[in-house]
Amino acid sequence: GRALGHPFWGATTSLIISLAGMVPMLILTKAPMPNFANAFHGPWWLWIGGVLGAFYVISATILTPRLGAGGFLVAVVAGQMVMAVLVDHFGLMGLEPKPINLMRVLGVLLILGGVFLIQGGGVKKPAALPAPVASSVGLP
Repeated sequence: GRALGHPFWGATTSLIISLAGMVPMLILTKAPMPNFANAFHGPWWLWIGGVLGAFYVISATILTPRLGAGGFLVAVVAGQMVMAVLVDHFGLMGLEPKPINLMRVLGVLLILGGVFLIQGGGVKKPAALPAPVASSVGLP
């Protein structure tokens, strides 16, 4: 994103490269043509993955420089775990419901605590001391 002048250009480039990598794989594996009719008649959430994938790539481009690699990735994992617990609880996407319980909540809280700890535990880094200025006093 920085090299191209905007995070959206970085994300777009990443997605184009992904497409360029997938097309040869489809050809090499002789994957059959997709049945779009089935997909068009499927539930609405079948199509949200592409939008969320693009959102993820854009978010990574924008947030990683601010949070650091560890901070960004642990935040992603935390978000995935929160959503996974909710998807399981409500039985979304045709899954068997698994009610939220204390252990699942504690697991998610531990992951969220990891986000906090990796980001420095809320402690501000001390400001860097300015470099000493060379003095010409007493020097020839």
